[in-house]
Amino acid sequence: MGTDRETGPRVLREDEWDRWYDALYRSFGAGPAPAEERALDRSVTEFDRSLAVWDGDAVVGTAGAFSFRMTVPGGAAVPTAGVTMVGVVATHRRRGVLTSMMRRQLDDVRALGEPLAVLTASEPAIYGRFGYGAATFRVGAEIDTSRVTLDVPAGTDEVRLRYAEPADVLDACEAVYAALVPGRPGMLARRPGWERAGLLDPESRREGGSALRCVVAERDGRTSGYVRFHTRGAWNESGADGTVHLRALAALDPVTEAALWRFLFGIDLMTTVSVRSRPVDDAWRYLVSDTRRCKPRLGDDAYVRLVDVGPALSARTYQVPVDVVFEVADAFCPWNAGRWRLTGDAKGASCERTADAADLALSVRELGAAYLGGVSLLSLAAAGRVRELRPGALAEASSAFGSAVAPWLPHGF
Repeated sequence: MGTDRETGPRVLREDEWDRWYDALYRSFGAGPAPAEERALDRSVTEFDRSLAVWDGDAVVGTAGAFSFRMTVPGGAAVPTAGVTMVGVVATHRRRGVLTSMMRRQLDDVRALGEPLAVLTASEPAIYGRFGYGAATFRVGAEIDTSRVTLDVPAGTDEVRLRYAEPADVLDACEAVYAALVPGRPGMLARRPGWERAGLLDPESRREGGSALRCVVAERDGRTSGYVRFHTRGAWNESGADGTVHLRALAALDPVTEAALWRFLFGIDLMTTVSVRSRPVDDAWRYLVSDTRRCKPRLGDDAYVRLVDVGPALSARTYQVPVDVVFEVADAFCPWNAGRWRLTGDAKGASCERTADAADLALSVRELGAAYLGGVSLLSLAAAGRVRELRPGALAEASSAFGSAVAPWLPHGF
């Protein structure tokens, strides 16, 4: 038991987890977690990466990290700290508790040799001061399937679809997910145990609907995709008015993807498909007959922090050849501050310290936003966040940093 007042964060012991987890939920103003969610969270907790701030024997601050590998442009899987479970109880706000945890955590991440950290922000205004930039975005929608149709590619009718218990086909579904990870920046290679997160099905996650359902797609004798969803029946004076709530959808090819979306659109007695988090370039947006009746909405998702600028920029590739010197500002992690020369192309890259004159000036927050290729340096410059010091350098670097597909974080943590 922690009985002495702590002056800073320390690593969590296993016998302290329940108090730590309860303090986290208290800081979010939430009630107790469902039992199955609590059990899963404990099973995936990395205790040596979990921090607690104590006031006497009470936990007043929590922060943790998961050891992920995240896909970056070029397909490499880069060691990444998945920042999680960050909270400060209401009685101890504005006392430097959060700053102390972020300080300790980033020092630890650097010591572990992870060049990147990523998080999803409950309050986006918080993490910019610690160097995190909004790097991926997600699309949600409320698709009126009573009036919106799909124009599917040839061969869609050849895809076999079947219902299955989610747990019974978990391995096949995970194989589909794993095959997709290298192809999209921002996707996470799941560590053992994380596959169970997609099967969590407490009442609170069902949005008033059914238990979790799963349909798998088979093509050429193999599982080529899957969809997990809930259905919620409803009626109005005109008849059936139910909603399909999409939880996850993955497919190895466009034909399978179209077949899964067509299935969702065609479930009896349902008139809406509710989508929470899909890539901004997701296929359904180009299959539908009427985008406006889908009510698409854009939201921020993953915030990326370059913990070590040199290794991070060296780990990805670049769409066109680039040779540019960045003047990087980083007050919170001063080891990143200064000038860095990035040279690279579609085959590889190198980023080293230099004394050469800078071509572009920006903060590490903007580098994080642009890192996965979903936010252009030109856009950041238009907002005054990047300064061009050598004419032509901005367009060169912005083109190089792009990604052929939109980055996307497929699930939270």
